[in-house]
Amino acid sequence: MHIQIVGVGKIKEKFLVDGIAEYVKRLGPYAKVQIVEVPDERAPESMSAAEEALVKQREGERLLAQIKSDAYVVALALDGMPLSSEELARHVEGLATYGRSHVAFVIGGSLGLAPAVLARAELKLSFGRMTLPHQLMRLVLVEQVYRAFKIMRGEPYHK
Repeated sequence: MHIQIVGVGKIKEKFLVDGIAEYVKRLGPYAKVQIVEVPDERAPESMSAAEEALVKQREGERLLAQIKSDAYVVALALDGMPLSSEELARHVEGLATYGRSHVAFVIGGSLGLAPAVLARAELKLSFGRMTLPHQLMRLVLVEQVYRAFKIMRGEPYHK
């Protein structure tokens, strides 16, 4: 299976970079993992609704340009479907069973995802109602993808 994590912005914090790298390494026996970072749109601190929409649109175009046409797209969104780790594992396993071997998880920037990205998504996934920084969300996501593969294989995972 090919897992792609496409996110807005470059992660600069060493602890996050190291954590993501550790889980990508752990995922190696289970899946090919690709992390793609697209540039965030420079924006002033306070923006009008139209300016915010333009920022999201431009970031969305960059995100969509990185996703293959045959990918199953999972957009991380506050209003998405909340899944337990076991439910995520069953969902990923079902995709593999039915020939959807390329899964792209998409994480927006600080303003969220563009409507075009949400429209392209086949699943909108929520990690809860709390807002997390998009950089931290990458680490949480890659850990949950790793956990899903461990669950799918019936292998133990630390508690």
